[in-house]
Amino acid sequence: MLGSSVIIEHLSKDYGDFHALKDVSMNINQGEFFSILGPSGCGKTTLLRIIAGFVFPDEGAVYLGDQNIVDLPPEQRDCNTVFQNYALFPHLSIYENIAFPLRLQKMSESAIDERVKKYLKMVQLENHSQKKPNQVSGGQRQRVAIARALINEPKVLLLDEPLSALDAKLRSNLLIDLDNIHDQIGITFIYITHDQSEALSVSDRIAVMNKGEILQIGEPFEIYESPATEFVASFIGETNIFSTTVSECSKKEDTDEYLCKLELDNFSVPVFVTDDGPTEVGQRVSYTVRPEKIHISLQKPMGRKYLNIFKGIVEEPIYAGFQSKLYIRLENGELIKVFKQHIKFLDEGPEISYLDEVYVSWTATDGYIIEDIDR
Repeated sequence: MLGSSVIIEHLSKDYGDFHALKDVSMNINQGEFFSILGPSGCGKTTLLRIIAGFVFPDEGAVYLGDQNIVDLPPEQRDCNTVFQNYALFPHLSIYENIAFPLRLQKMSESAIDERVKKYLKMVQLENHSQKKPNQVSGGQRQRVAIARALINEPKVLLLDEPLSALDAKLRSNLLIDLDNIHDQIGITFIYITHDQSEALSVSDRIAVMNKGEILQIGEPFEIYESPATEFVASFIGETNIFSTTVSECSKKEDTDEYLCKLELDNFSVPVFVTDDGPTEVGQRVSYTVRPEKIHISLQKPMGRKYLNIFKGIVEEPIYAGFQSKLYIRLENGELIKVFKQHIKFLDEGPEISYLDEVYVSWTATDGYIIEDIDR
């Protein structure tokens, strides 16, 4: 396998009184597409710049394979960076922009030409090689930047929000291209983004950051389905979060799961939820249920065991083409968000509309307990 592992050990970085990184550690596997996700100012770009060698940490180490590279200048690290602003040479053609790193190495013209053509084909720019950067689109310029960063075949490619300057559709298309390039090259990609949908789409694993700390590292489905903290649950996708108290918790027969009863604040009816371990009775926890896991209907659903059912009024229906986002005001005054997929042709519009009386329901396995309350 190409590429290299990247091991981060106890990195800290302060800017005056601002703690950009607080004892950050993580292992990134060889050949992995690894995303670092978080809001602006969370420390993700500082972390990338330390890996690249543009920023020196106050404490900690960065290993590329077995070598601690923290004292090496950027040009001596076997990794390249793709920036969001492209950083292309405006006076050079696309061909010469991509060839530039090889010319610094004084490779022969024939070797340069062979490799540049290979990467032009990879990023689908063979027919634009003699154009200047200002003669192609933003997405094509970003492809040039990616090809130039890959041309000298580094062990690690660092991508600092490379798609943030592009419009939504172009960003989506280029993200697929980027994933395909990773599959072809096989080196380690470290991708910085604040966009959770990007990270979920292409990553082998994701690290979620906030306020200079790593909150959770896991595969996309783990991050989404089993968030470690309330911040992770709310930052990754949309969700409903409630403060609750555990009133009962016991192991289910013939399984490794526990069934817990939660007393949600402001709710007169308890909620049932399964958990992978015992939760202490009386403990204050957060409880989350994703909007797409909630069933909504005009008729009350059949009351099977451990089905959570509540009645409410549609306060805000938002038609979004493939789905409707519905904000339901429950009888106790709480607002809950529900996504209803449109899987059938709607010749008369959505079935549920403004001010309809509805029932929302979900099973015990649809919700999730977050024991680490951020509030």
